[in-house]
Parts: sequence; structure tokens; C-alpha cells
Amino acid sequence: MINDLGGFLRSRRERLSPVEAGIAPGHTHRRVPGLRREELAELAGVSVGYYTRLERGVSGSASAAVIDSLAAALRLDPAEHDHLRVLAAPQRPSRPEARRSRVRSSVRELLAALTTPAVVIDHRADVLAWNRLGHLLLAGHVAFNAPDGRVRPNIARMLFLDPHHRALYRDWRAKALVTTAALHQAAARHPADAVLERLVGQLAVDSVEFARMWARRPVKTCSYYVREMDHPVVGRVTLANETVTLPDEDQQLGLFYARVGTADADALALLGQLR
Repeated sequence: MINDLGGFLRSRRERLSPVEAGIAPGHTHRRVPGLRREELAELAGVSVGYYTRLERGVSGSASAAVIDSLAAALRLDPAEHDHLRVLAAPQRPSRPEARRSRVRSSVRELLAALTTPAVVIDHRADVLAWNRLGHLLLAGHVAFNAPDGRVRPNIARMLFLDPHHRALYRDWRAKALVTTAALHQAAARHPADAVLERLVGQLAVDSVEFARMWARRPVKTCSYYVREMDHPVVGRVTLANETVTLPDEDQQLGLFYARVGTADADALALLGQLR
């Protein structure tokens, strides 16, 4: 399993210092980073034995009250708290491995009508569809019709393993961390997704940076970013990146746009003139 309740709890326990948790520093040497299990159990109001079983995976689930208490004790932010709830819920199989995500025809029509770069991805970060500007902005070096092919472009794979796509982002590390967090959270929602598991395994083997980020079990939810890009054709451009969740099977629409009347808008207009 590429995601687990115990591993996430341990990562957040080791991240939280006793001082941050409101525990007075003692004079004894601490052999572990962050809180001890017994300290967290006391803060959350559960027994040490019960918490230890949770973290070791012996007990695979916990009540909503216990999860809320642990989240409060660990000082989790809302996104991390929601992620903890997902991990603690009874595991249900996700879609069968052979089933590929599909984009509704109405979404394809929307993409074609948009005058700004746009792309649709699924929970695995597979590109399901993009409009012409989205393709030229993000991956003009791959075939435009690739999303309809047997092997789809994958945003995470390109970000970590494709030097052309990696060079696009001036804030590559921030983008990479957000992408890793999205895969981490998707793995919790789709614990039986073997395709996603293979993707994570490939990235962990082929990219030391991904392996390190994944080990941190990042969780981050944000629908808006400002991206500074070094495009190979139109040069440096700063674009807003808005992400909209579609009412489909875990699909997202990514939109890139520039402020009207700026040099960035001129750069997008120039990109749109390419053949």
C-alpha cells in the first residue's frame, strides 16, 4: 500500500516538537525527533497501547472522535485533518485497474472554446485533454493528440523526469511539492489503484527528489497559484494558475491566464499565433 494511517501519524508526530505541543522541555536526552508516542497519546486522550497499535498498523481504523483528537494534538491544518480522516476511513477499492479516465464531450467542447491555456488531468496526474494553447504552454515538445493515445502524458512524470517540462517552472520545487502532495492524497482516496501505485514506484526509483518529497507525506490543498515560467518560445512569463474540480471521477481542470494589458498577456497571444 502506498499510503497508510500509521505512517502519516508517525510523520506528523516526528515533525511536532514538544515546545510546539505545549510540553515543557525536560532534562533527559530525547532519542526521537518530535513527540514520543506516550506524549501524543496523553495529549489526544487515548491510551499509549491504542495509539501504538494505530501507528504500527495493528489497528487499521479509528473513530471520528479519536481522529479529531489526534488532529488537534498534532496541530494539523484543515487539509491534513481531512487527509487523516480519509486514511482512517474503511478502505474501499477504487476503480478497476483497466478502466481509463474519460473526459465528457461537454468538457472537450469547453476546452476548445477557451481562449486561455487549459488542461484536464485525473487523480493520477494523467493528461486527459488539453486545448491547443494548453499543449503549447505545457508540453509543445510532445504530440498534441497524445492524451487520446495508449500512453498519456503525465504531469508528475514530466515534472520529475522530463527536462523540457522541468525547465518550464522557475519555482520548480514548489510545483513539485504540490504535485507530490496531490498524488499522496489521491493514493489515500484510491488505495486499490495499481496504476497509481506503479507510477509512484517508478517516480521513487527514477527520481531521488520525488522519493524524498514522498517520504515527507506532504498534504496541500490550494486551487490558485501564480506561476513564473521560462517558456522555450515566448520566454519568461508569469501566469495565474486556477484549478477547478470537475463533477466527475476525480478530475481537475487547470486554467492558466495573464492579467489583461500586460506583457504576459502579449506572450500568451504570441504563443497562440504559433502553427
